[in-house]
Amino acid sequence: MIPPIGGAGCPETNEGILGRRKRRHDPDVPGPARQGCEAIGNLAHKTDVLRAHQVNYYFGGTAVALLLAFPLAAGAQPCTEPLAVLFERVSPAVVSIQAMKINKIKPQRRFETVVGSGVIIDRDGQILTNAHVVDGAASLTVTLDTGTKVPARVIGLDTVLDVALLRAESATPLPVARLGDSTTIKVGDEVVAIGNPIGLDQTMTRGIVSGLNRVLPGVSDEAMIQTDAPINPGNSGGPLVDRCGQVIGINTLISEDAQSIGFAVPINAARGVLRELRESGRVARPWLGMQGRAVEAALGSVVRMPITPGYLVEVVFDGSPADQAGVRGGHLAVVVQGEEYLLGGDILTAIQGTPIRTHPDYVAKVRTLRPGQRVKITLVRDGQPRELTLTVTERPRLPTDLAD
Repeated sequence: MIPPIGGAGCPETNEGILGRRKRRHDPDVPGPARQGCEAIGNLAHKTDVLRAHQVNYYFGGTAVALLLAFPLAAGAQPCTEPLAVLFERVSPAVVSIQAMKINKIKPQRRFETVVGSGVIIDRDGQILTNAHVVDGAASLTVTLDTGTKVPARVIGLDTVLDVALLRAESATPLPVARLGDSTTIKVGDEVVAIGNPIGLDQTMTRGIVSGLNRVLPGVSDEAMIQTDAPINPGNSGGPLVDRCGQVIGINTLISEDAQSIGFAVPINAARGVLRELRESGRVARPWLGMQGRAVEAALGSVVRMPITPGYLVEVVFDGSPADQAGVRGGHLAVVVQGEEYLLGGDILTAIQGTPIRTHPDYVAKVRTLRPGQRVKITLVRDGQPRELTLTVTERPRLPTDLAD
C-alpha cells in the first residue's frame, strides 16, 4: 500500500487526498519555491489514482525528499478509505425514484408505483437511471438524500441500453457523483452498490466485479458488468461504485436463475449516449432488422440440410430493411445437443464485404452503418450465394425492448 503523502508537519495528511479534493478546484502545479505540504496537496489533487514517486526539493539549500503523486496503471485500486467514508461521500448523490404508471390493460389496477434508484450527475439536477424504471410514467417524484421530495421529468430515454436521463426540479444545486472509467476495472475489483432495494433508502451492499463484457442473449446486445454485490428490486438505476468512490456502472438487473449474479450498464456506455439524450431525447441507431446466430458446416450433417458457415437468419422483422429486400427468416425449429435453431432461413456471410460469422460480428458491423445508407449484403439461400441491397433505417422500438 502506498504510504500517506506528507509528514508530521503537514496538518492535512490524515485527511487524505480525496478529502482535500472537496475544498480545492484544480490548482496549478506548484514550483519548488512553494511550501512542501502545499505542493504535495496540490499535486495529489491532480489525480484520483496515484502511485508513489520520490523527488528532491531544496529548501534553504537542504535537500528534502518528497513523495509526489502520479497516475497509476489502469485497473489498479489503491483507494483504501473505510467504506463508511466512501458511503458518506457518494450517497448524497444517490436518489430514490417513484414512477407512477397508469395501467390501461387491467382496470382493477388502474395505476401502480414503480420504485427505483438514480444517481445525480449534474448540479442542475440531471439524474442517470434505468429506462425500465421511468418508461411510460405519468409522473415522477425524486426523493433526495435529505428526504426532500421534488418532481422530475424525463429528458431522454434509451430502451436498448436501458438508461434514462431525468431532471429533478430543485431550487438549489445538488451534490454530484463522480463518473469513473469502466474500461479500467478488472475481475476481482471490489465494488459497492448504493440504492433503495425494496424501498429501504440509502442501502449499500458490497461485492466484487465477477465478470466483464457479459452479453445476455434475448436481453441486450450491449456488454455488461457482472457483479456479486447484492442487487434487489429498487436498486435498478442506482450506481455501482469502485473503491475510489467513482461510478463505474448503473445497476440494471439480476439473474432469476441464480443468486448473487447481477448486471450493470458500464458507465462509459451510458456516458456515450448522454449527448443524444440531452439533445434529442433518444438514441438513433442503424438497423437492418435481422436476428440470428452463428452456424457451422458440421450442423448440416446432423440436420441433413446444406449449411454454409455464417450468420443464420432466424427472424426478419416485418417492414424492416431486410424484409423489404426479401431476406428470409427461419421456419423449422430443431434442437441439436441442447441448442435451439430456427432453420430454413438465409445465411448471411458478409455486409459491405466484411465477413459475418457470429452475432458479435453482425452487431459490430451494423453499428458502423448509418440510417439512409445503402449497403450490399451477401447471403446463401438453398446452397446458392446471392447479393441483396438494403437501405439502412433508424432502429425503432421493438416489443422485446425493456421486456420483463
